[in-house]
Amino acid sequence: LMPDGGGAGVKECSNWDQDCPEGQKCMPWADNGSNAWNATKCVPVDPAKGQPGDTCTTMGGGVSGLDTCDLGVMCWDVKPDTMMGTCVAQCTGSEAAPMCGQETTCFVSNDGVLNLCLPICDPLAQDCPSENLCIPNPQNNEVFTCVLDASGDAGKAFDPCEFINACDKGFLCANVMLGMECMPDAIGCCLPFCDTSEPAMCPGVGQECTPWYDMGTAPPGFENVGICGVPMG
Repeated sequence: LMPDGGGAGVKECSNWDQDCPEGQKCMPWADNGSNAWNATKCVPVDPAKGQPGDTCTTMGGGVSGLDTCDLGVMCWDVKPDTMMGTCVAQCTGSEAAPMCGQETTCFVSNDGVLNLCLPICDPLAQDCPSENLCIPNPQNNEVFTCVLDASGDAGKAFDPCEFINACDKGFLCANVMLGMECMPDAIGCCLPFCDTSEPAMCPGVGQECTPWYDMGTAPPGFENVGICGVPMG
């Protein structure tokens, strides 16, 4: 779902069970020098014990695994210039049956190393904080959730993409068959969300605002969510 930094690392502990010794917590980190979480390890719980929503600081970089948040909480959306972010809860339960608090949903990525309770959002409003994206939660097709933008300098309409969060805000890494302008051999293609109740303003030749959900299956509040695409079939 997000760049994996070149392969899975060693999982020394369970970020679901928090099975580290007393006074420590299980945290994701990058054990290969990359900028993406790919492993887990036990680290001391900082005396600050930051709670979800609190401002936090990371020590040694955003993927070091060391931060000022409490047990079962991780410093997220860390700014590289300040090394500061916001504490978010890690999911409880299991990957098969994850649990999170109200207004959040469990987002699992990076080969299960990340399991975070992230805000539920509206893909048409793109109402996530800062530059975070509002995209479908792969673990729960009834909600959309706020995730980090991994698009870099790319991510505009019809750009090729490899990860679900590798497009700009308001776009989704979608099936290349939905856009004639997409590279046919790419893994995915950045296409915009659209409102099925509004006149279609899709950028591609032959594209229409196609409902995201099949008729009658949309959760309350998401009935008008669509994505621009060439009708298939």
